[in-house]
Amino acid sequence: MTDRSRRRPWLAALLAFVVSGLGHAYLRHWARAFAWYAAVTATLVFFVPDAAVDRLVSGDPPPVADVGPALVVIAASVIDAYVLAVRNNREVEREQRAAASDWTGPRTRTADTDDTESADPQRRTAGDGQASPDAVACPNCGRETDPSFDFCQWCAEPTTE
Repeated sequence: MTDRSRRRPWLAALLAFVVSGLGHAYLRHWARAFAWYAAVTATLVFFVPDAAVDRLVSGDPPPVADVGPALVVIAASVIDAYVLAVRNNREVEREQRAAASDWTGPRTRTADTDDTESADPQRRTAGDGQASPDAVACPNCGRETDPSFDFCQWCAEPTTE
């Protein structure tokens, strides 16, 4: 996937429900979109009786047992589109966090900096300019976090390796 942006999982699921493969096309998974469209079409052709399709087209509800295989494949397509969108959003957030930490990395002490900046990336300064002995920087987002937790309260990523 070349376009790395957040997607709406509910929209991907809704589109996959309306037209098979459309939710995956929204996510720009073209081969998967075609595969789901082909799977639903093949299920309708090979597993759903023609009488059930005729009843559905005429407006009469067919028996659920007749259209059950198609409903199962459509449900699987909807779930797959939703899960792909959620997974895509997690990857985008990780990339954004990594990009943000790359250019706002820890400061190192130079001749023109004062003592409040720490060369140790795990030590940060408190709000009053004094180094806080308890302050630990999150390795993911870089924000100050409580060392008694094994996760960052800001980004919920683990702080211990």
